[in-house]
Amino acid sequence: MANVRFSIAVSLDGFTAGPNQGEEHPLGEGGEALHEWIISLEAWRGAHGLEGGEVNASTPVVEELATGYGAVVMGRNMFGPVRGPWGDSSWRGWWGDDPPFHHPVFVLTHHPREPLELGGGTTFTFVTEGAEHALERAREAAGDRDVVIAGGASTIQQYLAAGDVDVMQLSVVPVLLGGGVRLLDRLGDPPPRLEQVAAIEAPGVTHLRYRVLR
Repeated sequence: MANVRFSIAVSLDGFTAGPNQGEEHPLGEGGEALHEWIISLEAWRGAHGLEGGEVNASTPVVEELATGYGAVVMGRNMFGPVRGPWGDSSWRGWWGDDPPFHHPVFVLTHHPREPLELGGGTTFTFVTEGAEHALERAREAAGDRDVVIAGGASTIQQYLAAGDVDVMQLSVVPVLLGGGVRLLDRLGDPPPRLEQVAAIEAPGVTHLRYRVLR
């Protein structure tokens, strides 16, 4: 059965990005430390056209996350730092001409924009009708495969609060950011109930996987 799932790196004090996010600091000040464990992996580097890298306990986790899905939903802040109307639409995302998604990506936004087709089968479709409509379109595009909620935190919160998420994975990094974008906030009343299904210790990170109970 297809799931709606997300995986995200989070600091020990609960932040997915540091303070003062922007084009200069996409992950906020200090936020790059949340991803050092994955950037050094052979599995991640190979998917981004880079050579070398480590193989460790995080490798099968990352390899599994890269399979089994057919569509992606993300918030506008994850797509880029542009605010308000798109203007000349010159911003094409953080990932260059060959993004790592290779599937349809639905971007939540309040401002219309024509779809953006890039390499490897990635097409960004900009959805102005809200989070639930974006998820409906993603499910249709994914067919019998999973839908991935790529982030950021506010987008994940919307789907958690709405009861749409089936599986969540937190990659907890032993750093304290002290501020920034908090993940597990505004989740409704009562908040979702979770069942832990996996805990994997790896260099520089601990992967915790939960099923969201209905």
